[in-house]
Amino acid sequence: MTDPAARAVRLTTSERNQDFPNLRPRDAATLIILDRAGGEPRILLGRRHHGHKFLPGKFVFPGGRVEPTDGRMNAASELDPVVERTLMRQMQRPSRSRARAMALACIRETYEETGLMIGTRQAGLVAGPVAASAGPWTDFAAAGVAPDLAALHFVARAITPPRRPKRFDTRFFAIDAAAIVERRDGIVGPDSELTELVWVPLAEAPSLGLMTVTLVVLEELTARIAAGMPRDMPVPFYRMMNQKFVHDGLSAGPDS
Repeated sequence: MTDPAARAVRLTTSERNQDFPNLRPRDAATLIILDRAGGEPRILLGRRHHGHKFLPGKFVFPGGRVEPTDGRMNAASELDPVVERTLMRQMQRPSRSRARAMALACIRETYEETGLMIGTRQAGLVAGPVAASAGPWTDFAAAGVAPDLAALHFVARAITPPRRPKRFDTRFFAIDAAAIVERRDGIVGPDSELTELVWVPLAEAPSLGLMTVTLVVLEELTARIAAGMPRDMPVPFYRMMNQKFVHDGLSAGPDS
């Protein structure tokens, strides 16, 4: 186990091609589903299709960019106040609605890529102001499932280095597998974005040839599990400055 400063060094020395036109990073969110029911923690990973130009064949957490409709979906609960405040640290134009949208995005993307709905069942749920064209969120409403934001843990944040083919400002969340309330078949397969899903013991995940940033986040998750998953534990934020990754610790700070 290494400390965040050492992880930043590993991110800096990781091989990458930075010869692409520079792009502004897009807000994104990803979800680590954690199963501790059997004693040894396991995590859910999906293998990306080998035909993708971006990370072909790699095992990843489900996730993707934040969409405009995300922040408007009804939820069974709101973010834990500590998580909400931490999410807004070092955020351009910080707002509760933007933090909420990031949390909802990781739940929506998980459903889109894996068929797993995260939340609680609520009779008579409606999608509120979300339009019928909002896709996955109407599926949640039809199934009577409302996202449970209070169950989310904020684990890490990382920005893709400059001059990569795609750039994301990604927030990594974690949630217990008990929050899975619905499974839809036919989402994962040979012609889908994710061709397979695997539950992997946390200690064995590095053997899958994961990206450096994925390994760094899993080390952070391991440290948080050992500490009892406290929400007030500082959240590492990794980004490249002057050709080197730097680390900041994000914390909720005092109530405002």
